[in-house]
Amino acid sequence: MIEPIKILGVPVHALTMQESVEYLEGRLQAGEQTFVVTANAEIIMMCQQDASYNKIISEDAQLVLPDGAGAVWAGRHLGYKVPERVAGFDLYCNLLAAAAQKGYKSYFFGGAPGVAEAAKAKAEELYPGVQVVGCHNGYFTEAEVPEIIAAINASGADMLFVALGAPKQEKWLVEHREQLKPRILMGIGGSFDVLAGKMERAPKWMQEASLEWAFRLYKQPSRFMRMMALPKFVLKVMFSGK
Repeated sequence: MIEPIKILGVPVHALTMQESVEYLEGRLQAGEQTFVVTANAEIIMMCQQDASYNKIISEDAQLVLPDGAGAVWAGRHLGYKVPERVAGFDLYCNLLAAAAQKGYKSYFFGGAPGVAEAAKAKAEELYPGVQVVGCHNGYFTEAEVPEIIAAINASGADMLFVALGAPKQEKWLVEHREQLKPRILMGIGGSFDVLAGKMERAPKWMQEASLEWAFRLYKQPSRFMRMMALPKFVLKVMFSGK
């Protein structure tokens, strides 16, 4: 495993997608639990403002990957070699493809009622043989958490994908990781919605041109205030040292 680079003090492992999947598979097969975070500019900026979240990303996560053109640009601007973007949705899909081939079991937790189930159905269509052994939506009370954890553990899942949005999903995983049996723990934001077809992803050319943020803003104007983190991130990186 390579040493992480630092972007605004946040450690990021500059791996390729293939290297990321191989590393996670190796840890899974060795029986080691891995908390993985795909850190985009917004998440890195959250770390600047929330000390507890910064600690989670910087100290509790075993693998922090550069998700988003902003994170890749920042790493390269600071003089590091960052081979490519490892988007959370793409990593999620790559892990499902590996799971279909090698028999790993997955649990989908989060999203609106019915969305995890719709993502499960789509995963089974795209990755024949994939085993999604349980689903639960993201609407729950604190009193229900022990029951949810028990269901996840009883399912025999090797990989737990949590779609509660950042920073809630990472905070939930760290709070309960010692009770959770799956080997791979990963927050995936709106990936169930994308896989299920409830949310459209930017065309490939926009992804490759680093314009996915613009497509998201066009589709969801309500994200405008969240998107303000991007220019702040660029300025902060430009005027920071390593």
